[in-house]
Amino acid sequence: MPEPFRLDVRVKPGARREAVGGRWNGTALVVAVAAPAVEGKANEAVRKALAAAFGVRKQDVRVVHGERGRDKVVQVDPAPADARERLERLLGG
Repeated sequence: MPEPFRLDVRVKPGARREAVGGRWNGTALVVAVAAPAVEGKANEAVRKALAAAFGVRKQDVRVVHGERGRDKVVQVDPAPADARERLERLLGG
């Protein structure tokens, strides 16, 4: 069974269009979502966007740190076998 995969994320709520990709502060993955940062709407949009990017179900993506901030730690469990490679591609590396 694959290990859970954790990644640092920088969220840009209220974006004109949703996008997953790019680096923030060297290591964090940038996730832009149209949802506002109120009542957990942005967190749900981030979970949905990351699930699509990693090819998993939304239920498999969980914010484990940073619920109320733009900087988050997100866990994908179970993670796809190529999770690290997908992250590198999304980071632009």
